Amino acid sequence: MTQQQAPRVTIASRLFAPETGAAAYRLKALANGLAEQGAEVRVITTRPPHGLTGADGDYQVSRWPVLRDAGGNVRGYIQYLSFDIPLFFRLLLAPKPDVVVVEPPPTTGLIVKTVCWLRRIPYVYFSADVSSSAAKGIGVKGPALRLLTWMERWVLKSAAGILAVSEGVRQEVRALTGREHGIHMVGTGVDTDTFSPVGDAKPDEGAFFIYAGTMSEIQGAGVFVDAFALIAQDNPDVRLLMFGQGVELEELKARAASIGPQVQFRPPISGSDVASYFRSAVASLASVRPGKGYDFAFATKSLAGLAAGAPTIYAGVGPMVELIEENTLGIASEWDPASVALAMKAMIANPVAEEDRSRLSAWTEEHFSLRSVGQAGAERVLSCMKVKD
Repeated sequence: MTQQQAPRVTIASRLFAPETGAAAYRLKALANGLAEQGAEVRVITTRPPHGLTGADGDYQVSRWPVLRDAGGNVRGYIQYLSFDIPLFFRLLLAPKPDVVVVEPPPTTGLIVKTVCWLRRIPYVYFSADVSSSAAKGIGVKGPALRLLTWMERWVLKSAAGILAVSEGVRQEVRALTGREHGIHMVGTGVDTDTFSPVGDAKPDEGAFFIYAGTMSEIQGAGVFVDAFALIAQDNPDVRLLMFGQGVELEELKARAASIGPQVQFRPPISGSDVASYFRSAVASLASVRPGKGYDFAFATKSLAGLAAGAPTIYAGVGPMVELIEENTLGIASEWDPASVALAMKAMIANPVAEEDRSRLSAWTEEHFSLRSVGQAGAERVLSCMKVKD
């Protein structure tokens, strides 16, 4: 590669903006960071769910249909394969990049590893979690777990570099692979351009709590439904709004049926629309269920709400607990309906003033802007390229 030639980077991921979720926002920030540093960026991804639209940045996005489950997720063996198999040919036949960036799951990593070996291209693995640890946490056992662990270890060990979103993830990757070098902690964050206190709000919605994101066994969002059931009768003018999809969605709807219209399940909406709800919410809700392989994870749902000025109620484990308590960002509770119900009642009784909402937003901008994560990740990706004479 000559000095005048712009570095060429391909990002391969089943999730990308305008699809909602931490991975989609994180990869958009990485693409922006790479483009800002002069790279030619190509994103190979999927068509977003119906109704989600948004403009791409200074990079090319190639989208392809993908199978989604009943909740709209690309989650499960068949759904993964519907992306991974076409990805093999899309990568193989695409213009050759200088480096490829790939996100979990490990099946996608395996496809990228294979194509990169055939085409002699280095690849970087962007590790927001360790899939084998998470699988073990939700009860996967036996040959399936051993195969997943072997595959993830093999993919990670061959990567030119690994980007970890937290120190906890870096330690998990190190334990899995035995690698001492090439694991870079780039941090986690939220798109503070989208999630900000400036913009439309939802004052006509009245008083409400909002959960926006995936509803799976990892998050354990049912704790909020069960908690709200304990306070709904005494607070008839307050509602619980649940935006999103996931494997637990139908079960949660059934659990909430007895509460009536105070609990509403709504389909996924764009980040900018979610932000408008955060600006008016009594509090945003986020959780990481203990013992499911994600005890080290950051809940970016909390960060998104805080960036838009909403205090958070966080249930469960992870580094968010300490952050909330040390910086007065809301209430951190046990992953327990009774504990969450007490937090909800406290928020209703003592609504956050506008000046404090501004403080929450400013704190998040200073400490957890996804822009800085994208820039740090871009620097690491470019450093992993093979320089040609």
